[in-house]
Amino acid sequence: MITFPILSLLVFLPLAGVLFLLFVRGDAETVARNARNTALLTSLFTFGLSIYMYMGFDGTSAELQFVEKLPWLPGLNINYKLGVDGISIFFVLLSTFLTPICILASWDSIEHRVKEYMISFLLLETMMLGMFCAIDLMLFYIFFEGVLIPMFVIIGVWGGKRRVYSAFKFFLYTLLGSVLMLLAILYLYNTYGTTDIPELSNLTIPANVQKWLWLAFLASFAVKVPMWPVHTWLPDAHVEAPTAGSVILAGVLLKMGGYGFLRLSLPVFPDASVYYAPWIFGFSVIAVIYTSLVALAQEDMKKLIAYSSVAHMGFVTIGIFAMNQNGFDGAMFQMLSHGVVSAALFLCVGVIYDRLHTREIARYGGLIKNMPKYATIFMVFMLASVGLPGTSGFIGEFLVLMGAYQVSTTVTALAATGVVLGAAYMLYLYKRVVFGELTKSDVKAMKDVDGREVAIFLPMIGLVFWMGIYPSSFTAPMAPALAKVIERVAPARQAFLEAKAPAAAEKKAEEAVKTAEEQPAVTTEPEATPAEAEPVKEPEKTEETPKPKKGKKKK
Repeated sequence: MITFPILSLLVFLPLAGVLFLLFVRGDAETVARNARNTALLTSLFTFGLSIYMYMGFDGTSAELQFVEKLPWLPGLNINYKLGVDGISIFFVLLSTFLTPICILASWDSIEHRVKEYMISFLLLETMMLGMFCAIDLMLFYIFFEGVLIPMFVIIGVWGGKRRVYSAFKFFLYTLLGSVLMLLAILYLYNTYGTTDIPELSNLTIPANVQKWLWLAFLASFAVKVPMWPVHTWLPDAHVEAPTAGSVILAGVLLKMGGYGFLRLSLPVFPDASVYYAPWIFGFSVIAVIYTSLVALAQEDMKKLIAYSSVAHMGFVTIGIFAMNQNGFDGAMFQMLSHGVVSAALFLCVGVIYDRLHTREIARYGGLIKNMPKYATIFMVFMLASVGLPGTSGFIGEFLVLMGAYQVSTTVTALAATGVVLGAAYMLYLYKRVVFGELTKSDVKAMKDVDGREVAIFLPMIGLVFWMGIYPSSFTAPMAPALAKVIERVAPARQAFLEAKAPAAAEKKAEEAVKTAEEQPAVTTEPEATPAEAEPVKEPEKTEETPKPKKGKKKK
């Protein structure tokens, strides 16, 4: 049993590294070296602490664990409350796993303002962990919005040529949606007098009120996923962000929307979630097909992977709103798999960008000859993104399609085209970058991955195959918490189907009557069957019957 407040320690441990870095002094080289070492050690300690927490986690329970509750604003009944269950604990592990990888990936590529860069990443880790651990709505909102600040700085200061434009676009898109969510939170507090998420999940809110509140939360979560058509900020942010910024953006920040649906939208607004599910299916299918086609047309490697992220997250929203165990398992697994695979693909782009300083696909070719280790690493993550059996990508997509098939065969068939298109654009990218003739002199001079880069990729490769070969080690601990969400939405879903069934039957009857009226009426005498037909009697031959006269035959 873990008796000390492990979640608070986990959330705020990165701030200890920030505090230390604020007092680092010396020449530029010394400050940069100390900043890198401090950030790496702090993130590794945080990752180790998260592993220790997971070892004490009971995967058979659906209840929140390691709960910490302190009066924060006691006069307003708002508390500092943390806790994790089978849904949130894996996102905590994903955040702590990717942060030291991002710091290692930035070891040589970030050369100016290194201390400020490392401070931004440690602050970002605290905000991400706080958001996944918070079970009070106001605390959740503070961490949810707090993520924007360090990410805005990382893109705006250390990004590419259009970094300021991309940073402001990212900030404004996400902030606008979050303002609507804040209004919904204030309504819930003023109406029900609490911001405790478990308490709100047990309330019965009128269905017409749920619909408006659900849309307010959707405005924030849809941008974070991102769903079509509010996805346009993502390619710009990815292209201009430094490599580590793209890694954490794709690996963790895109999961905030999916996590918000599972933690808040479905349990608190079950009727509205069921009501709007067909719309989410429609937007998700468009995202899967449209952005996959856009990815095929890209000439920039980062943009291609960014659009592929939108397509993969379309599978996530399909799985969530299928509202069954397979769909939920697939959505969770897809988010975790995408968090590792997409992050690794951006790291693969960063490796060759650091050597040639261009992301244009046409500038490369033939890397299999002078960078065989890199080509092998890139191939593993490319195949995982495609969904090759034995890798993590296959499990997530397969479970999502199984869950969607129980709801709609049409949605399943359309979503499955995304698997084919995903294979097309990823294989096309790999062919143009890795295979072909090695003719360009600057590409010939590129060196293969070094020890630091191999150390970054090895744990990610191991995780991809572990998830693909032994998926139950991930799905089993999250199943009880997901089953609790299904139990919450099941009555609303059943009521929706029962209300829809008579309307569908009535519509079908009306169509049948209309079809019958449109057909022309044809009256025909019923033909007698051979058994009923009277036998034809031949006339009897009598002596009075005249015999036919013989005549001449005409020629």
